[in-house]
Amino acid sequence: MKKNVAAIPALLCCAATLACAQAQPAPAQAAVPTPSQALPVPTKIAIVNIQSAILSTKDGQKALAEVQTKFNPRKTELDKRRSEVDALQEQLRKGSATMSDDAKERLQKDIEAGTKDLNRKGQDMNDDLEAEQGRLMQDLGAKMMKIVEEYATQNGLATVLDVSNPQTDVLWAAASTNITPDIVRLYDQAHPVAELTKTPAAAPAPAKKP
Repeated sequence: MKKNVAAIPALLCCAATLACAQAQPAPAQAAVPTPSQALPVPTKIAIVNIQSAILSTKDGQKALAEVQTKFNPRKTELDKRRSEVDALQEQLRKGSATMSDDAKERLQKDIEAGTKDLNRKGQDMNDDLEAEQGRLMQDLGAKMMKIVEEYATQNGLATVLDVSNPQTDVLWAAASTNITPDIVRLYDQAHPVAELTKTPAAAPAPAKKP
């Protein structure tokens, strides 16, 4: 997910400036305006949490619910397999003093095989989940960028900073500069979807190693 959204902050920083520049009349087609006619240069700066905005939209909530539905069966199976390995480890711990060497060796082999299988399946699920979330963020992010560009142009913004990116050097910002709620509202207006019956739970967390 993170890798696919990494390009969004860089686009955000220049999107408003590019949009405003494209809106200016070309020098060859218009006379140089007098000071009283000169268009105001955008100077305002705003912040937005793109990741939060995407997941707060109806589109984002719907997509998140679909990801959860898709991966929950695999997570349930991993949890079951982890419980089985934990039970074998507990059996070895409790019976180590009374088991024969052969019994302990068989049990240890079962634990090693189960752990190896669990780690492999867990890594596979994590990779697939990351790819799915990355695709989600990329697809919705492209539509979100258009909303941000339009909003920045209409509101005379020179720069929009994405504070969901830890690399963004924003130490403090006034609450009035946060346009995230406005962007979510405008996105939902531009891309209406059927109302969700309930708020989806968070997507499955990456599988943990035993």
